[in-house]
Amino acid sequence: MQINPKQIQALYRFTREHFVEHYDLQTELVDHLANDIEQIWEESPNLSFEEARDKSFKKFGVFGFLEVVEKRQKAMNKRYFKYLKNELVKWFGWPKLLTTLFILIACYLGFASNYAKYFFLATYIPISIWLCYRGIALTRTYEKRKIRSDKKWMLEEMIFKQAGAFGVILLSQLPTQFLNIEEKMTNPYLIMLFTGITAFLIISFYISYHLLPNKAEELLKDTYPEYKTAIL
Repeated sequence: MQINPKQIQALYRFTREHFVEHYDLQTELVDHLANDIEQIWEESPNLSFEEARDKSFKKFGVFGFLEVVEKRQKAMNKRYFKYLKNELVKWFGWPKLLTTLFILIACYLGFASNYAKYFFLATYIPISIWLCYRGIALTRTYEKRKIRSDKKWMLEEMIFKQAGAFGVILLSQLPTQFLNIEEKMTNPYLIMLFTGITAFLIISFYISYHLLPNKAEELLKDTYPEYKTAIL
């Protein structure tokens, strides 16, 4: 006996009811459950669909799909940071290397000057404002995409929302770093450290808040073979 399309849809509902929100993971679990149910029917053909489904679900243990969700989140986090790293590496190759060097030199001269305090403000206040603006814009874009496709993809959520969380962490640390900034900038090693961190953050934020969201379709198609047909 084989699973029919109506039962497949019932399995999708079943995964959603058990706190699996993302369509990519739902699809993986539905495929696993469907195959397992068919094997169960071979051994016990008298079982109903619901009975076979529940028997299959019990194999996931006390916490149900929770462990599977956590593993997928870790895997998608690795993939997201892989995309981020790939874009970051490009900034140390030609011709983007020129922009990277310009940012490094500008940051070094600013922090090494007598106006390090003002340079810090002139650098991080615009960055903070831009992060807030882009964070709100990306969240709205994500909500519109979700409504349009009626599906949630784990990587898509990370692309449009993960950067925002990182930005909040940065903003929370700025007041602490601003204290005694002029005294800190008398140390040449601290100047180089602040220069490197600032340049890294500028490039990383540009990638995560601008480049990756603009490449979302390409990255999703690369990650999910079923993405193109699922959104039609």
